[in-house]
Amino acid sequence: MKKLIWCCVVLFVLNSCERPQVQSTLNVKNATELKSAIAQAKAGDHIVMANGIYKDVEIEFFGKGEKNNPIVLTAETPGKVTIEGASNLKIGGSYLEVRNLHFKNGHTPSKQVILFKINDTMVANNCKVTNCVIKDFTQPNREDTDHWVEFWGRHNELSNNYIAGKSNFGPTIMVALKGNEHINNYHQIVNNYFGPRPRKGGPHGETIQIGDSGTSMTPSHTNVEHNLFERCNGEVEIISSKSNFNTFLRNVFFESEGSLVLRHGNYATIDSNRFIGNATSEFIGGIRVINTGHWITNNYFYKLKGSTFRAPLAVMNGIPKSPLNRYNQVTDVVVAHNTYVDCQTPFQFSVGSNVSQSEVLPKSEIRSARPTRMLVANNLVYSKAGDTIPIKAYDKVDGVDFENNYLNSKNKTEVQSHGLITKDFTMKKVSDRLFVPTENIETIYNGFDFETITNDLFGKIRSKETNAVGAMTLPVDDASVLFERSDYGPSWFTTDRAPYEAQTITVTTAEALSEAIKKAKPTDIISLKSGSYSISEMIPINKAITITSEANEKVTLEFTTDSVAFQMLPKGKLRLNNISLKGNGQQDAFRTLNHNMSQAYDLFIDSSEISGFKSVLEVSKGSFADTISVANSSFKDCKNGIKLNKETNDGGDYNAEFLLVKNSNFNNISNDVINYYRGGYDESTIGGNFVFTGNTVTNCGKNDSDQILINNRGIVNVDFSNNNFSNNPTKYTAILWGEKGQEPVNNTLKNSGEIKVVQNLELKLMY
Repeated sequence: MKKLIWCCVVLFVLNSCERPQVQSTLNVKNATELKSAIAQAKAGDHIVMANGIYKDVEIEFFGKGEKNNPIVLTAETPGKVTIEGASNLKIGGSYLEVRNLHFKNGHTPSKQVILFKINDTMVANNCKVTNCVIKDFTQPNREDTDHWVEFWGRHNELSNNYIAGKSNFGPTIMVALKGNEHINNYHQIVNNYFGPRPRKGGPHGETIQIGDSGTSMTPSHTNVEHNLFERCNGEVEIISSKSNFNTFLRNVFFESEGSLVLRHGNYATIDSNRFIGNATSEFIGGIRVINTGHWITNNYFYKLKGSTFRAPLAVMNGIPKSPLNRYNQVTDVVVAHNTYVDCQTPFQFSVGSNVSQSEVLPKSEIRSARPTRMLVANNLVYSKAGDTIPIKAYDKVDGVDFENNYLNSKNKTEVQSHGLITKDFTMKKVSDRLFVPTENIETIYNGFDFETITNDLFGKIRSKETNAVGAMTLPVDDASVLFERSDYGPSWFTTDRAPYEAQTITVTTAEALSEAIKKAKPTDIISLKSGSYSISEMIPINKAITITSEANEKVTLEFTTDSVAFQMLPKGKLRLNNISLKGNGQQDAFRTLNHNMSQAYDLFIDSSEISGFKSVLEVSKGSFADTISVANSSFKDCKNGIKLNKETNDGGDYNAEFLLVKNSNFNNISNDVINYYRGGYDESTIGGNFVFTGNTVTNCGKNDSDQILINNRGIVNVDFSNNNFSNNPTKYTAILWGEKGQEPVNNTLKNSGEIKVVQNLELKLMY
């Protein structure tokens, strides 16, 4: 009996030691009380912020908690404490924990929203931010740089948070490594929901960046595990790993237009992640590999259509004797036990090889060092459509060893190997987007250290008896799913809303039109009765709205405003359908704000006529349109056409992601019809998408100073086909970029400048 009592006492004491003890609860109602409570808090104390709005607060949370008794800063009710306006949070000390706060309706007045240090002498160690939300807390000016979470110190954690909507410059999450006290940090980024992050139109739009070029060869040991990245479309690098010994485990990349990129640094582990694409987007990528010693295992890739830098597996060429900020050669990398289902050309090697551009690049920029001592083994590649091009090589693939990789379609590429085996096997659908083989392929290549690959995609043990090619071993439970959204982020927050059915608002006067636009809800349709409307005030567009003619006859909107007809504001999405716009030669038909274009806008012009304006579209530096679409419309008697040419810093930025002009007429546009510009030689800005097809251009460009009618300098993805050009007195109709595969197709030229193809376009180096 005594022995039993003694055991119970010991267990009680041990349990008491491990369980956090709340020493006292400090309730606060405002920033002043919060500051006082923080100053007096001790290990185990809970500082509870009363429900409400805390506006324009800069919180410095400091103190010394204990491992099992942290000092906690939390909301009275999860989600009921909102941090708004010009606000931020700095954390300095040890064993501090922040819970249940909601950052919205504002932006940071500094360079960080949440910073794991207060100053260089008060750094956070063993601190945690959990169950918080940062949504649309973006800078008013897209060109201003900040980080929403910036890590310093060691052993800090970001867990179960919802973080989405950043549209300005800078990675959402930044791990800093400058100084010995910040390396070997073992930070944890786990169980978070990231996204959507809108397209940014240039570099510096990563969701996570770990280190930078200057610290890229230092050890970080940051762990990014079990996070959901949904539609993180900021740029081509969703995650940019720029340090050593980082791990990326069990994450889901869902329809995100970019890749997990091992940009700098060595010895990363990428295991059991899910990369999920769709049937439409050609920009959704997988993993891009640079540097040494990485292990890429047990990952599942589904319907990825990205190519080159966004390929399912993109293995780059390096630069001989590369400086820190460029590209080291890929060496000693293992890619094993991964599964590719319906991916388009999943293996792409020597991506970025640019020897052919040596005439316009310095030797220090030539990526000629091919991957070497690389092993690709035990991977499973399945294509329902029978893809016969599973591999694309941009250089010789002489440093890659292929062993026991199985493909269900014949490999008809030049890259042939005994380790690329065609086998007739089938896959079955287990759940949404999850396909598994109907039988194990048990012929395994046992490479050096392969015994360390102990589990499969779902954590099932790989033994000698159960091991198999691919990311998973059979049997797979019929209840298995790739992911559940509810597993990520705070349980108290959701963005789900009841669906809204758009309303049609019929108006008959100019005054009623202005009032209807103000009162309309997003996606509503404003239908104009036939006739002519005289508009004397600029019309601001700050939401999704459609303006259309009620009958087949076009309604005329005649503007007498001073400078602009429609002003495009952040989040504005205007659709014009069957409308005639007329100006007096002094206004721009559409124009963005000069400053504070914090988020993207969209413009759709269909079956409409636009005439008599200074410019069809005039934009500001820093403004960005996701999509500008013109179809079946006509433009005449304007001084300028569509001008997307203000991002001239040659830093890889541009003013619109998609410019689509189809089946339309341009007549008597005095200067250039299109000016769409992206400057700067940088492979991380694979952007700008220009479609100009089925159009007729007549009597345009007579006053154009650069003598290029359709100017698309630096834009990468171009379709220029089936157009008719007559009597346009410019030297060039267009200059296309041959190295990017651009070519004119079925265009007719009469008394118009030539369409020139420049193989290697000379651009300003960005570094």
